[in-house]
Amino acid sequence: MVVAPDFRANLDAASISRAIDKAACALIEVQKADGHWVFELEADATIPAEYILMRHYLCEPADPALYRKIATYLRRRQGPHGGWPLFQDGACDVSASVKAYFALKVIGDDINAPHMVRARAAVLERGGVESVNVFTRIMLAWFGIVRWDAVPAMPVELMLAPRWFPFHVDKISYWARTVLVPLLVLGALKPITRQTIDVDLTELFLRSPRSTGLAPRAEHQKKSWHLLFHALDSLIRPLEARSPRALRLRAIARAEQFVVERLNGVGGLGAIFPAMVNAVLMMDALGYSKDDIKYVSARKAVDMLVIERSDEAYCQPCMSPVWDTALACHALLEIGSIAEQQSAMKGLIWLEGRQVRDFKGDWSAQRPAVRPGGWAFQYENSYYPDVDDTSVVVMAMDRMRAEKGGSTFAGAIARGCEWIVGMQCENGGWGAFDADNNYHYLNNIPFSDHGALLDPPTEDVTARCMSMLAQLDKIDASGAAVALRYLRASQLADGSWYGRWGINYIYGTWSVLCALNAVGVGADDPAVRKAAHWLQSIQNDDGGWGEDGSSYKVDYHAYETAPSTPSQTAWALLGLMAAGDAHSISVARGIGYLIGAQNNSGFWDELRFTAVGFPRVFYLRYHGYSKYFPVWALARYRNLMAGRSLSAGI
Repeated sequence: MVVAPDFRANLDAASISRAIDKAACALIEVQKADGHWVFELEADATIPAEYILMRHYLCEPADPALYRKIATYLRRRQGPHGGWPLFQDGACDVSASVKAYFALKVIGDDINAPHMVRARAAVLERGGVESVNVFTRIMLAWFGIVRWDAVPAMPVELMLAPRWFPFHVDKISYWARTVLVPLLVLGALKPITRQTIDVDLTELFLRSPRSTGLAPRAEHQKKSWHLLFHALDSLIRPLEARSPRALRLRAIARAEQFVVERLNGVGGLGAIFPAMVNAVLMMDALGYSKDDIKYVSARKAVDMLVIERSDEAYCQPCMSPVWDTALACHALLEIGSIAEQQSAMKGLIWLEGRQVRDFKGDWSAQRPAVRPGGWAFQYENSYYPDVDDTSVVVMAMDRMRAEKGGSTFAGAIARGCEWIVGMQCENGGWGAFDADNNYHYLNNIPFSDHGALLDPPTEDVTARCMSMLAQLDKIDASGAAVALRYLRASQLADGSWYGRWGINYIYGTWSVLCALNAVGVGADDPAVRKAAHWLQSIQNDDGGWGEDGSSYKVDYHAYETAPSTPSQTAWALLGLMAAGDAHSISVARGIGYLIGAQNNSGFWDELRFTAVGFPRVFYLRYHGYSKYFPVWALARYRNLMAGRSLSAGI
């Protein structure tokens, strides 16, 4: 590993303040006129590839200029192994590689070009198209490349199942629900593209494409469950073909109603790319006119995710304005000067207007008596507010209320807190979008080879909720005691905690250490000391911290070294400072790393992915993380060195 210079000698108050001021000015400069922030959100090559393939499937006119830019992006993202990874410097993923290769072929890349030859070799070495996941199989069935028999049976009649039935849409996560429901319609209609331009993938198969069967058992799936569900699949297929027409039409209508009710205008179904695309394809299969306002808005929602530059273009998986704005406000409030407070106030006023207070979304199926009051991640997603965003927004508003006094944001804070308390799960933890979404057997069905069908309680989200309750002095009136037991029980033997929504154990450990500090657990508590020791033990030689997506592997045993990143370094520093270690050498080295890594713009460069959508399947690079987390950590350090105590739960 390359060892960067040791910047500890430069940790004088002036150099720290210069770095903070430079970053704060840069952050304020990119604030939108109405007060919010939104930064790009990047995933792997799958999303831009699927964007191209969607347009090709729908027989839309090609956009040569845009296609060239997306092709440039896809070629740049190709790994040294010849395929495409799920995160920066990751291993070759066969499904992502097949989609990227397919998209490049549709765009017009010659299959004998060097990059296509390398990609083809990478796919064939890893089992060919026969080894791709379920979602890729479905896409290939749309193009007639494989038979629909290669896709697990998911009868649309499931839409009519009662809630007590082993499979019901209320029993799966929000993202799975919005992705799956339109797929049920497509699975019933089994459409094949009307595209007359023939682009096949025969060269990526080891055997005849028409002989491709179901995907093999995924690593996370238990053999006994897998055998049972495959047996059920063989029984369901002939029954599905004999389903009474009236019953099938009623089920399709129920699914269609579900989708149309949740289109969010140009926000799109679920406000996430896979669900948006499936909604468009469902409406196309049902014969919607391209001029139908519902189709137009659904299709426009997908285009709004495209990021186009002078030389490259890609498609985002979704947008993150609420999350970006809330975290940027925390960073500015940590800095604390008048200009930063004014900027944060503009952001919080914008956030106040995004609170969902008059609409009960899908979460209410589990909590019908709870009043709405949460925030969604995106611009428009009223059906699916989330606990994590809500807790972070409420804490930022409470910090501003402490500064301004009076009743600033009091109503929004109260309703947000009430909703979070109502969403607590029976085991004391919190999930992100739903309560008690713990039907773990469902991750063993053939359709769930991604292992991300559910939204169970997790340590990072639970920690955020505990931090919020403690900051609001609501800890005694909530289920904090059982939540604390949940967090103590989930600490790993090495002292770390799992991070569901950020990579990974660094993120989880930061989150929980902040919560423990907020609820009054002392720095000398064995759990705190163990966690702090773990963070110190994994610090890189350059003073920073890093971790990558491979830490989510099923057979994870211990931390594996990864290059330092500014955002993960900031999390580790915030965690150590919450653990009472602000004066440690480890923290000083980390602060030195951040100061030394700051670029001329005032921000930090960060190409590596530090967040996750679905572990082992889908990773994220938040372009905003390197803009607000490092300055937040620097400001926290300056405040503690000046003798000021922590003023927030995170």
